Amino acid sequence: MLITLTCILVPVSLLTVWVHDIALDTDRYVSTVAPLAMNPAIQDAAVHRITQAVDVKVDGPDVASDLASWLQSQGLPPRAASAVRSLGPRIDDAVNQVVTRAATGVVQSDAFGTVWTQANRGAHTAVVRALTGSGRGAVGVSDGTVTLDVGQAVDQLKGQLVAAGLTPAEKIPDVDKQMVLFQSDKLAKIRGGAHALDVLGNWVPVITVLLGLVGVLLARRRRRALVSTALGAAGAALLVAIALVIARHYYLDHLPPAVQSPAAAAAVFDTLLRFLRVSLRTAVVLGVVVALGAYLSGAGRLPRAVRGGADRAADSAARWGGAHGVHTGRVGAWTDAHRRGLALAALLIAALVFALWNHPTVLTVLLLVLVLLAVLAVLALIAASGRVIASGPGGAAPGDALEPGDAGHPPPQD
Repeated sequence: MLITLTCILVPVSLLTVWVHDIALDTDRYVSTVAPLAMNPAIQDAAVHRITQAVDVKVDGPDVASDLASWLQSQGLPPRAASAVRSLGPRIDDAVNQVVTRAATGVVQSDAFGTVWTQANRGAHTAVVRALTGSGRGAVGVSDGTVTLDVGQAVDQLKGQLVAAGLTPAEKIPDVDKQMVLFQSDKLAKIRGGAHALDVLGNWVPVITVLLGLVGVLLARRRRRALVSTALGAAGAALLVAIALVIARHYYLDHLPPAVQSPAAAAAVFDTLLRFLRVSLRTAVVLGVVVALGAYLSGAGRLPRAVRGGADRAADSAARWGGAHGVHTGRVGAWTDAHRRGLALAALLIAALVFALWNHPTVLTVLLLVLVLLAVLAVLALIAASGRVIASGPGGAAPGDALEPGDAGHPPPQD
């Protein structure tokens, strides 16, 4: 029961860490969403939304008609005046291009990145309330919709349009336009659970590890129980990772009308859940590595063959080194006598480093595994050197059979 509960709590633990350390931590949240300011999908959506917010109205046909009438009064032929009147739609297109180009310049400038970061940092309380309640600010939460106020960007665009000579932009009123970042009808339903996860914080992972440890210690076959726990936890994390992929496709296929850019919605979704997905992949890899290590330390035929091959390789290397004057003396003998304890200490140190690592990844697991394997290989070589010295001048390893009459073993007496 404890092992089963541990496997279920592993993905829950990762979720609590994500909620507590990512979604509810201002600095980490800002650093997470800051790259979105340079995301092409986000920039395109911002340009479109800012252009809509500016809403510069220039009646091209009226302007062209007035211009044609004035030119005709100055002696312009009627046919030429008609040609001038036909330029009305092109004037509208030209104005729209100017607005879009100016909006693109604002969004692609460093100023937009600053506005984006400041808006997210200043409104972090509202983002937190996206999971725990309602809020207002640059980021607002209402009825399951999370929005970002682009009013500052609109003000900057207004100034650039006026500076560029587009005088109608002076009449743009102060706006409070919202760009929809995320919308879900389920947002209100998960607030209670998110609040509970926030309260539990980082205690759930500790409780999960303790439950798994007690379950393994109470098991009759502890090594097999450890393998089962590790594989079960990896399987649970894998199932949640698959569920996230399915949820992403479902969400993007059922976007509400308020979300005008599916690409921007996908970018926001992927960015906010990136650390959670990395944690799930890390849990899968870690579970497989722990299960494999526990299995190879067992008494099965394959584990014994693997360990025996490694010891024979170490003995061969130690004999070659002894033949060339390389030996470890008493250190090798002591290491050989305490090899199991030293290996266990190295394993515990690696586990402690992993536990203290801030948000480990798959690369972290692989790096620690490589370092641990290197340490175990060095211990094996030093221990093998001690065995070679202890075996005498012949250099026979302890595993080699000694016949009666060999050095150190006189023939039996009657």
